[in-house]
Amino acid sequence: MTSRAASPVRRFLAAVALVLLFAAGRPALAQQAPGTTAAATASTTTTIPEEDDVGYDSPRSTMRGFLWAARAGDWKTAATHVDLRDHAAGEGPEIAQQLKTILDRKLWVDLDALSNDPEGDKTDGLPDRRDLVGSIKTRDGSVKVFIERLPGAAGAREWKIARVSVQQLPALWDEFGDGPLARLLPDWFFAWRVFDVQLWQWIALAALLLAATVLAWIVTRPLLALGMWFARRHESKLDAAVGELIKGPLRLALTVGVFWAGIFAVRLALPVHRFFMGLLSALLTLAVTWTVLRLIDGLTRATAIRLAERGQTVATSAIPLTRRIAKTFVVFLALLAIFQNFGFDMTGLLAGLGVGGLAVALAAQKSLENLFGGLSLIVDQPVRVGDFCRFGDRVGTVEDIGLRSTRIRTLDRTVVTVPNADFSGLQLENYALRDRIWFNTTLGLRYETTPDQMRWLLVELKQVLLDHPKVDPNPARVRFIRFGPSTLDVEIFAYVLTSDASEFLAVREEIYLRFMDVVAEAGTGFGFPSQTSYNAIDTALDPARQKQVAAEVAKWKGRPPQPDRRTSDDEPPAE
Repeated sequence: MTSRAASPVRRFLAAVALVLLFAAGRPALAQQAPGTTAAATASTTTTIPEEDDVGYDSPRSTMRGFLWAARAGDWKTAATHVDLRDHAAGEGPEIAQQLKTILDRKLWVDLDALSNDPEGDKTDGLPDRRDLVGSIKTRDGSVKVFIERLPGAAGAREWKIARVSVQQLPALWDEFGDGPLARLLPDWFFAWRVFDVQLWQWIALAALLLAATVLAWIVTRPLLALGMWFARRHESKLDAAVGELIKGPLRLALTVGVFWAGIFAVRLALPVHRFFMGLLSALLTLAVTWTVLRLIDGLTRATAIRLAERGQTVATSAIPLTRRIAKTFVVFLALLAIFQNFGFDMTGLLAGLGVGGLAVALAAQKSLENLFGGLSLIVDQPVRVGDFCRFGDRVGTVEDIGLRSTRIRTLDRTVVTVPNADFSGLQLENYALRDRIWFNTTLGLRYETTPDQMRWLLVELKQVLLDHPKVDPNPARVRFIRFGPSTLDVEIFAYVLTSDASEFLAVREEIYLRFMDVVAEAGTGFGFPSQTSYNAIDTALDPARQKQVAAEVAKWKGRPPQPDRRTSDDEPPAE
């Protein structure tokens, strides 16, 4: 991650957009604040279920009827599912609204967990006429919400929300209701809602986000200044990198922390509140992951500098791959934590990975081959990042050894990407590991060069090599090696004491220029392909010399002498 990454504000706004997209796929739980009417409710179409699904004949049907009527804004019908024997008939809609608001904010009603038997759940340890809907945690303890079977019209028995639970409603409303805002704001602030969030809650969320962002920016400035001052005081080389490393993650973490602390005052509906808490946990995990990734970058960069100063170039080339592996592992753990926060069962997923590991390995055979090829390059060190090498029939400088491939910058300044499995199988010639560079050339001299000139040249050319401080004197050879087609060839063999190609070229250039001077001083020159024609008058054969040779051969008595055993010109070799 770099400093040009998206700001925490943008990340947080993107997360809020995810909340909207998530909530858009769920049915709107339309409800009203106390004192409003169904006509004032935001326009949301809610279909009442079939009569078989609602009613009063079982705990589940009664609770379903209450929730569906409340979501439709039909508070009079919703009130018929509540035991109102201690209240006036006109108080029913308001009590139903308050009860629905409290249930939305503090209790998730699982209809499937309620009994659909007209006799209720006989195994819950409660009286036969009473079932438990759920418990609400308060500052004074736990309040249970019951549903009871009561005598109805014409001798029938009906299940309704228990009177004992309705009696607890005023205390619950004081703690979890709309509070003073209900007296200060108009009713439409509570009636208008989108995605189960009231208008005043949307305004509160926006204000909370703005306040959290501004506070995070204000707090991070002195914290960063203090950290940099501490680093400078202790003469740390990381003082300039402190702010760059933690500025973005710290602001994001502070923004999330402030928003987390303030969201409880907004009193969101329980499903929305839970989703926001999961989202904030994911963002906090993102901030921690961001910090760890920045620290990995900083530590690997500092380690590379330190190893380079110590001359440990072998270990330096392993740092890029180590950094990628560490980052991949951290991101994987972060994703596990984020999905766990959103309620996904990661234990089953990890178990499935073990079962499907073989299939994944077979499908990713080439990728694994490249991964192990990269590891072998790091371990064996045939080439390192920055080395100039020959691979196959091409040459270039290694720029990166990754998990899948190796990138090489060629002399044409193009980048060649070779899979690690293929690259590690090539014959690699590493020019960067040379301790010295071979200097070898052949000088072609003109055939007019005399033997004495050649002897003088051999001595002076070797002296040129010995006089140069960058030429290794042992061995440094200058030899007359052959009669070429057009030249007399002299071979130069030596080593230049450098591993830098640019410096070698400069040394070789100096030696070549000095060779030209020496050849000129010898009074000869360099040969080149040519043919020489000689025009001369033919001379007759020497008859006297012919007779002398014939007489000498006659003395050998038919046996030619061995040149290395001949004792005189007149005597044949000894028998």
